[in-house]
Amino acid sequence: MTDARPDLASLKFEDALAELESIVERLEKGTVPLEESIVIYARGEELKRHCETLLKSAEAQIEKISLGADGKPKGTVPLDPA
Repeated sequence: MTDARPDLASLKFEDALAELESIVERLEKGTVPLEESIVIYARGEELKRHCETLLKSAEAQIEKISLGADGKPKGTVPLDPA
């Protein structure tokens, strides 16, 4: 197995998810040698955490439109105010 994987910080969500799906598929097939399974499982955990971080960041950027008493848009507020 070559270690030509991109750095996590540079991976877009879609690319990280695709790599994670590939790892899951390989592990589910059960044809990966034990040593390699351990290595790619660890990479999968890193990818999962990276995807979760990116999703949380995206959620924080989503806003909903707030309406005034007249029913017209008056601005935006966070989707899920903390």
